[in-house]
Amino acid sequence: MPKMKSHSGTKKRFKVTGTGKITHRQAGKRHLNEHKSSRRTRRLMPDASLETGDARKVRRLLGI
Repeated sequence: MPKMKSHSGTKKRFKVTGTGKITHRQAGKRHLNEHKSSRRTRRLMPDASLETGDARKVRRLLGI
């Protein structure tokens, strides 16, 4: 049976850290930022790690 292909959209959106956690960009900081407070946009800056249930799904899509 051939190898499973990893999901291209998932590859672009998620990153695996050295310890094996899966990180993603926070939603809500791409546009319409003018009316959002500086505190809110700063809070959305760093990458967030996925919860365990979601991480399991993403791992399957990435082929890990």
